[in-house]
Amino acid sequence: MTPFDIGLLSLLAMGIAVMAGLFVPIALMVTSFVGVWAIKGSPDLAAKLLALAANDAISSYFFGVVPLFVLMGFIVSEAGFGRDAFDVANAMFRRLKGGLGVSTVGANAIFAAITGISIASAAVFTRIAVPQMIRHGYNPRFAVGVVAGSSVLGMMIPPSLLLILFGILAEQSIGDLFIAGIGPGLLLALFFSLGIVAMAIFTPRFVGNPEAADEGAIPPGDLPAKGLPIAGLIALVLGGIYTGVFTPVEAGAMGAIGALALGFAMRRLTLRSLWTVLVETGIVTATVCFLIIAAQMYSRMLALSGLPAGLGSLATDAELGYWGVILIYCAIVIAMGMILDSSSIMLILVPLMLPVVIPMGVDLIWFGIITVLAVEIGLLTPPFGISVYVIKATLDDPSISLGDIFRGAAPFAGIMLIVLGLVLAFPVIATGLVP
Repeated sequence: MTPFDIGLLSLLAMGIAVMAGLFVPIALMVTSFVGVWAIKGSPDLAAKLLALAANDAISSYFFGVVPLFVLMGFIVSEAGFGRDAFDVANAMFRRLKGGLGVSTVGANAIFAAITGISIASAAVFTRIAVPQMIRHGYNPRFAVGVVAGSSVLGMMIPPSLLLILFGILAEQSIGDLFIAGIGPGLLLALFFSLGIVAMAIFTPRFVGNPEAADEGAIPPGDLPAKGLPIAGLIALVLGGIYTGVFTPVEAGAMGAIGALALGFAMRRLTLRSLWTVLVETGIVTATVCFLIIAAQMYSRMLALSGLPAGLGSLATDAELGYWGVILIYCAIVIAMGMILDSSSIMLILVPLMLPVVIPMGVDLIWFGIITVLAVEIGLLTPPFGISVYVIKATLDDPSISLGDIFRGAAPFAGIMLIVLGLVLAFPVIATGLVP
């Protein structure tokens, strides 16, 4: 049996293990170990090679980005800045048709610029926006759909945990990926907002009969108190990265310190809530660490098997062409989003595809953006749809079912497909700002 055959069998075994319910990092580690053992013929050598891969993964300087941005995101969430973002956005858009829906999108875009975690956005705005929208006459299905759809902005508008993960896997500049995410992220927010207004005008039965949110006005003296802390954090983190004052790791540290200082200065954080934040940060960081270590092992096994190079040759021989490979890749990513979470999809597919697309001259920054966009569509699609499950778990309303949330989110998944098509057709949307 050739190394290529072993690589194919390892990939098949890993897929079966995941579908059977085994945790993705465990499946990656086990199949990687068995695959390297079969290729090299020695379990000791396989263990040493994979231990070296784990050490290389965890000792990377840029790996420090993960815990720092996760910490900042949880501090911002715990300190109630999500409520401030919603109040500011509602003051701006409440007079529009479907204004509370547009406000939710705007608030998610603001919140995304200081957290980068879609799940956090889904949980926060389920508590804040859904009750407000239902109280003002919006259809509950539409209300939860707006929150589910706009929560994906957390993984596109920088700082984004998925962009950080792609940068580590593909060894690309995280700062450049953050800059590239601005255009598609803002375009996605714009299309979501236009879609909400269009639905409010042309499909009133789906949206409901909303009343104007008259109490959404913020006294002029209160607007700076709500808006300036958020604007300051965004300017500190993203401004520091884009001007070259901070590296991404340093920006994450400064953002966490700034969020912590604001939380205590505004008396929104206590020592007890800080302990909760630290525990949650530790859990998420450990999970991401485990995933990246597993992915590094998997990448080494694939390299030893020659499977990526073989797939590249097959793609060349099949004459799929540049766009054929890219479109098939996007379709596979979206399909996998129906059964796996975002990180797992990237950990499985990106190491497999990089050796295929690099010889084709694909811009890896652009490739990272389309990967994240395609992956994020999976957050809204059944049966997995992790954002939908987060919303259901956060809701205190048994009358709203999982099916209602999926149906409410369906138009937003369609909008994301349109934006993905635009970024594929016009790469400058992503790469235009990258130096």
